[in-house]
Amino acid sequence: MKSTRRGGTGRTDRINEEIRKEMSQIFSDLKDPRIDIRTSVLRTETTRDLKYCKVYVTTLGDSEKQEEVREALKSASGFIRRELAHRLNLRITPELTFIMDDSIEYSIHMAEMIKSVDPGPAEKEEDAQ
Repeated sequence: MKSTRRGGTGRTDRINEEIRKEMSQIFSDLKDPRIDIRTSVLRTETTRDLKYCKVYVTTLGDSEKQEEVREALKSASGFIRRELAHRLNLRITPELTFIMDDSIEYSIHMAEMIKSVDPGPAEKEEDAQ
């Protein structure tokens, strides 16, 4: 068996990618106003036995908005799992756990901090004149 960087197999990686794609589509089909277009699936991690799946989700907004989205996903998890079972041809549909990932917001924040400390090349030229 071929091993990948996360310790999974090629099969598990393919399943993770399919689940991620389908979850993104299911999110866009949900009618819950708390889950809007700014909510997206970053990645999924499924156990080898396909019983459990961690779904890493991000949304732009404050921490209150993120908690609201997490609660909405938790309450819709049965529907989402059922939809996933219809769309994927798996013997077992994994139980879903939603994890809010703030890495994108953190990256934006860090970029702003770096920009405030180190002016860009155009600003350096203007200061030199």
